[in-house]
Amino acid sequence: MCASYGLDPRYNDEEYRAALEANMLEGLRAWSRENAGEVLLPTGKNRRNLNPIIRGSDRWELGWWGYLVNGAPAGFASINTRSERLASARGALPERAIVPASYWREMQKPSRIWQHFALPGDEMLGLAAVTRPGRTADGLEVTCFSIVMEDARDRVREIHDRMPLLIPAGFAEEWLSSDAPAGELISAAAGASAGVASRIEVQPQRPQQQNHTLF
Repeated sequence: MCASYGLDPRYNDEEYRAALEANMLEGLRAWSRENAGEVLLPTGKNRRNLNPIIRGSDRWELGWWGYLVNGAPAGFASINTRSERLASARGALPERAIVPASYWREMQKPSRIWQHFALPGDEMLGLAAVTRPGRTADGLEVTCFSIVMEDARDRVREIHDRMPLLIPAGFAEEWLSSDAPAGELISAAAGASAGVASRIEVQPQRPQQQNHTLF
């Protein structure tokens, strides 16, 4: 389960420059500077910490992490979606997004120590997500998103059994726009993510990465 991640303004977006427009990348970096040091958590009804999601090569927006049902956060688990469940669906996948991140965190059990997962050199990560429209009780229309999770690979498996499905820059357009059948697209995304997943480094949580964004 991925329940927190971050977008440090010092991230390296070199790999994504060929896939995303320069002005969009600068907008993401400007947002990350304003929120420097914050660990991003699921959105809650009391504090609406909306988080950036990439919708196309030239478009990003702030999305609600988790689903809204009847104007309130869903009563079922919705911040993550299993890739296997998506793959078994008929037809194409729901609308999709990429969640920009420089790291994500998981708690290692039984030690209960938070572990930090990132690429070397603080390269930007693209976390696969599916989206759906939502509306709050006071009428705010938002895009809700759920991060797609798959079986953990390589070093991550030693800490946790699941990890986000990572979208490399070269697969970004296909993930965002393909109308391929769900199982076919999930399989292709898993294959594309293998190289990124193999380079993930794991270390105990950095002391400065404390939770500042609350539900």
